[in-house]
Amino acid sequence: MFYSKHVFVCTNQKGAGKVCCANHNTEAHFDYLKGRLLELECHGPEQIRVSKTGCLGRCASGPCMVIYPEGTWYRAESEANIDEIIEQHLLEDNVVEHLIIET
Repeated sequence: MFYSKHVFVCTNQKGAGKVCCANHNTEAHFDYLKGRLLELECHGPEQIRVSKTGCLGRCASGPCMVIYPEGTWYRAESEANIDEIIEQHLLEDNVVEHLIIET
């Protein structure tokens, strides 16, 4: 496996008035997540990869991200939420239950 984990952050912007993840400042969330992983020196080959993605189809549950290979879906509304996901899930392999989006 090229990456141990791959995080997809929805940054999709829909038309005016439509519910979408981009309405929750997900571009900034993406930048924060990637920046923190770079600071922690755990971003890149054989480590963690972060990618922007178009619509993940969970608009009403957003802002959302999904982590593979586990297929764990999270609602991350703040930098504090992202820090929890980094510390608990990405670094310690523990699911952050209160941020889960049920599949």
